[in-house]
Amino acid sequence: MLRNKLPLLVLITALFFTLAGVAGCSSGEADNAGESNSAKETIVFADYNWQSALFNNRVAQFIIENGYGYKTDSMPGETIPLMQGMSTGDIDVSMEIWVQNAQEAYDKWMGEGKYIDLGTNFDDNVQGLFVPTYIIKGDPERGIEPMAPDLKSIEDLPRYWELFKDPEDPTKGRFYGGVPGWEADKILTEKFATYGLDKHYKIFRPGSGTALATSLVKAYEEGKPWFGYYWAPTWVFGALDLTQIEEPAYSEKLWKDGYGCAFPSVDVNIVVYKDMPEKAPEVVEFLKNYSLKSALISEALAYMRENKVDADEAAIWFLREKTDIWTKWVPDDVAEKVKQKL
Repeated sequence: MLRNKLPLLVLITALFFTLAGVAGCSSGEADNAGESNSAKETIVFADYNWQSALFNNRVAQFIIENGYGYKTDSMPGETIPLMQGMSTGDIDVSMEIWVQNAQEAYDKWMGEGKYIDLGTNFDDNVQGLFVPTYIIKGDPERGIEPMAPDLKSIEDLPRYWELFKDPEDPTKGRFYGGVPGWEADKILTEKFATYGLDKHYKIFRPGSGTALATSLVKAYEEGKPWFGYYWAPTWVFGALDLTQIEEPAYSEKLWKDGYGCAFPSVDVNIVVYKDMPEKAPEVVEFLKNYSLKSALISEALAYMRENKVDADEAAIWFLREKTDIWTKWVPDDVAEKVKQKL
């Protein structure tokens, strides 16, 4: 009987040591993989408080996390504080620096070698002073008569201030300006003083980009007057008919002298902290390739609004629906990894 049990005992013993060896190898490989993953530092994005920046961040973050294996995080805030954070390395990536709107800060930290500009995300943007088109042309389908048929330029605005009367200060018209902390708010304040419009209009500063959009949409739906600052890409330009108030053509001289001209064409660039090429060289290469158009961003933002979803879900929608665009930014193997996570 003992002779018959020996081969089984030997087999069991051999199997035990074999499994132990396999388990040991697997554990070692897992440890090495863990060390490899932990060696990749978290990449922090600047979460500026406007929707297109959040959308671009979430698209880039999804690709970086699932295609390149890095963890990402984001820091919310206003333009200049977040740019300051990137100058010290607390933030790694800004997907949308509107260069000319923040020229002084951009020049300072670029000059100090704190930033690396990876190129333009998009440059087919627009910003300025707008009114709903029905104010000038009316809207026969909605029974709206023209309210200011001769309103075309800055020079026309003083005589129309009563049309836009501020409910809190009926001696002036209301202009819906930028959110406090936006560089555009500073520009608009000086611009109004330069034009002398501060004598006729009071700048009302909404508490957020959402509040600014809500004020416009509410007025538009009711067919009422609205005068304010807006920009593209936004969902607004895909949904509403707006007319821009004419200003003197942009010139560097007028811009430096109280912003007394139209907003310049702005480069919206992807900028990273100086150490990023060492920290994540393959991510830097990806971000160099990243580029979109205003119309496509506006489409994504409209998707967010229509479906009542956040930037994370809009990014997923974009990555699923626009593979012909984003797959050109990354190597094939990275694209496959991202697709598997979708």
